[in-house]
Amino acid sequence: MKTFIIAEAGVNHNGSMNTALKLIAAALEAGADAVKFQTFKAEKMVSKFAPKADYQKDATRAGESQYEMLARLELDAEAHWKLTAECRERGIIFLSTPFDFESIELLDGLGLSIFKIPSGEITNLPYLRKIGKLKKKVILSTGMADMDEIGDALGVLTVAGTKKEDITVLHCNTAYPTPFEDVNLRAMATIRDKFGVKVGYSDHTTGIEVPIAAVALGATVIEKHFTLDKNMPGPDHKASLEPDELKEMVRAIRNIEKSLGTGQKKASASELMNRAIARKSIVAACNIKAGEYFTEKNLIGKRPGTGISLMEWDKVLGRQANRDFAVDEMIEI
Repeated sequence: MKTFIIAEAGVNHNGSMNTALKLIAAALEAGADAVKFQTFKAEKMVSKFAPKADYQKDATRAGESQYEMLARLELDAEAHWKLTAECRERGIIFLSTPFDFESIELLDGLGLSIFKIPSGEITNLPYLRKIGKLKKKVILSTGMADMDEIGDALGVLTVAGTKKEDITVLHCNTAYPTPFEDVNLRAMATIRDKFGVKVGYSDHTTGIEVPIAAVALGATVIEKHFTLDKNMPGPDHKASLEPDELKEMVRAIRNIEKSLGTGQKKASASELMNRAIARKSIVAACNIKAGEYFTEKNLIGKRPGTGISLMEWDKVLGRQANRDFAVDEMIEI
């Protein structure tokens, strides 16, 4: 099964349409299935007195409130139409995470078939209900959440009208960047087994190892922040991949997909040619005359494996040679 890879541009466009278009091009070049932005109205999302998170303080203007920061990073409706059209023309899926009712309606009007719910909205009952009523495919991030909160959110979405089979739950840790010891990747399987849903992983670590491991553990969706340059000003750049790193992550995930296979253990086509070379046959350990009995002293196992298998060793011992055998000659019976 192909992993759905979301290149999370988020707000790494810094409010610039030109940068946003370059991010789409970079996601496409990397081989991602979708590029995702964030849709919000700062005045509907955060109070003017809300503080910034520590990681945001370190990467943005000093003395600036969270509201002021987000207001600079808004994309208006016209920008959304342009970005959607660009993605459609270039053959990559446009996604965006809505953070308020108006943004949900904008994205629905753009014709999005997949709605991404961010971790911060998992306890927002009216928000969950509004998205659930759309009856679209839903990707639900679960950073900061426990199992009860995940169950409650799934209940709201399904009661509102979204089919459970249309929901993918992403294990996530909402720390930017996430320390490796806090990833807890096994929780992804716990979510899958508890709720019977498709699962994936939204990654905020600094590398590409964890999302690759998540695919090996059954993730059907991978989401990863990326930027054109980690040194750009803005809240998420430092915890994002640069284009070459994103491309390497996608390449590695595609290779992992190929290597997972069917689960059936048998010799592959590529190794069959080596079987006879690597295995051994029963051969003469010394010159053997016709009529002599085969014993552990005059027989030995040596490559190649084109003769009698050593699994037949016990059946050969004690039999008489039907002809002369020179040393290293394969035994025949």
